[in-house]
Amino acid sequence: MLDHANAAPIAQIRELRVEFQTKDGPVVGVEHVSFDVRSGETVCVVGESGSGKSVSSLSLMRLVEYGGGEIAGGRLLFDRLEGGEIDLAKTDQDVMRHIRGNEIGMIFQEPMTALNPVFTVGKQLTEGLRLHKGMNKAQAEERALALMKQVRIPEPEARLKQYPHELSGGMRQRVVIAMALACEPRLLIADEPTTALDVTIQAEILALMDRLKRETGTAVMFITHDMAVVAQMADRVVVMFRGKKVEEGTVEEIFENPQHPYTKALLAAVPKLGEMTGKPYPEPMKLLGTKDKEIVPIKGTDEVLLTVKNLTTRFPVKGGFLRQTVANVHAVEDLSFSINKGQTLSLVGESGCGKSTAGRSILRLVEPMTGEINLAGKDIMALNSHDLRTARLDMQMIFQDPFASLNPQMQLSDQVAEPIHNFNTLTGSAVTERVEMLFDRVELPRSFMRRFPHELSGGQRQRVAIARALALNPKLIIADEAVSALDVSVQAQVLNLMLELQQEMELSFLFISHDMAVVERVSHQVGVMYLGRIVELGPRGRVFENPQHPYTQALMKAVPIADPRKRKDEKDLNFKPIPSPIHPTSYVAEPSVYDEVEKGHFVLTTDSGY
Repeated sequence: MLDHANAAPIAQIRELRVEFQTKDGPVVGVEHVSFDVRSGETVCVVGESGSGKSVSSLSLMRLVEYGGGEIAGGRLLFDRLEGGEIDLAKTDQDVMRHIRGNEIGMIFQEPMTALNPVFTVGKQLTEGLRLHKGMNKAQAEERALALMKQVRIPEPEARLKQYPHELSGGMRQRVVIAMALACEPRLLIADEPTTALDVTIQAEILALMDRLKRETGTAVMFITHDMAVVAQMADRVVVMFRGKKVEEGTVEEIFENPQHPYTKALLAAVPKLGEMTGKPYPEPMKLLGTKDKEIVPIKGTDEVLLTVKNLTTRFPVKGGFLRQTVANVHAVEDLSFSINKGQTLSLVGESGCGKSTAGRSILRLVEPMTGEINLAGKDIMALNSHDLRTARLDMQMIFQDPFASLNPQMQLSDQVAEPIHNFNTLTGSAVTERVEMLFDRVELPRSFMRRFPHELSGGQRQRVAIARALALNPKLIIADEAVSALDVSVQAQVLNLMLELQQEMELSFLFISHDMAVVERVSHQVGVMYLGRIVELGPRGRVFENPQHPYTQALMKAVPIADPRKRKDEKDLNFKPIPSPIHPTSYVAEPSVYDEVEKGHFVLTTDSGY
């Protein structure tokens, strides 16, 4: 650890207060917040949605005013390279325009909205350099190429000529980082820069930011709600709760000796990879402040509920003058697995590996090309549309984004009751009783039944989605990244709820996720997917403790662990670029062949491309 304590602060936030004007009068976003960011140091600001962590960073950039906020009090001192210290809270917008991008760089959470879709990557990278640094076209292009190499983008010359939509999420985020670093800012603000990324890409981007910080001596203010990322990146940590700073300390102090009850609860709610070692079955997490329930491991049964055999789903790529199929996207290729009643199988892998398509294919929301799907003795593939509708009584889905899957114009009680009315499973007052029982089950107050989706937080909306999925007493629930958008503490509560419901109702889950620590907590079986195929499948303990396939091993290595003493090094991360899943129509895919390395633990022997 470098000694940052003696370095001069580049930015000092003093007694900051930000207000937002609403119909009901002013609402305080943050108040009495003070902390420093020093040269060459990473300060992580952590807290849940709505805790005020992004508001603090947008105030430093003076962008909070464009979002309806105003700086109502406090000082924002910034040490400029030339001209000494100024108070950004009182600086006029013309000077701010020069500081933004030039002296303070910002990496936004969502790379697609931070890039302009109508300009090439090269044009967007050179724009700031020509504006702030007065470079000519050739110099700016040379610097842009060097930046692309610095953030390790493959084939950088070709990428500069491409548009943002032609790049993957991880590459777009790298371009945004390159743009933020282009003018060598003294302070870099990163607002949840890895939330939307896969484990492997996240690991690379975190290592990249850490290396760039060491090489350039930039001060970094890193905003996140992921405690494992904090352990990986931070020198100091500021914990925010309801607009106030509740604790500040070095990363070791915060993780090993937290003082504030909120910090303790936050750390208790973080699933840590390796916590389940030696435990054969999933079990709920122990959360602070909840009644001491006896923690019961969830065994499930030996009765097979769902069998999937040789499932293949491809999407046609149209082209040419007559819009004929010229190629196919091999989204899911020769997939086989089974799930027992009352148990959970998790499918893990990076974006684009086919795990969501596999889930949708089982419900026939996407039509598979070939394969067998057998649910509780019914051949799902052979059903006509009327019988398929009836079969869906037994299988339900929880989607990743609860806001998109709920109807904004319907009261929540009507949305939870809708499946019951659709299938006429109950009538009259029995429907209301069932809805009330479901709200109780997902631990939402009954007063919420008259509310609309926009009046709830993300975690509460996801609970409504779970209640709706349970309305018909299904046997199988497919949870597609159901907790990835939630805060740590809410995520822990929702996971515990899903496990309790599983124990009580003998539910089976197909759990689709890229969060390895969550998967370790909830799974009986784990299937690791890569390029549409399962490359490794087996009991959770064996796959996690004895990974055999090189891709599984690389995935495990990349997962950040919520312990500052177990940091990952950039040289440990050597990922191969993922090949394209698009093949010409003449392409014949090899069948998936597996080796049983231990009882029930299978590894793909066909060449998976990794």
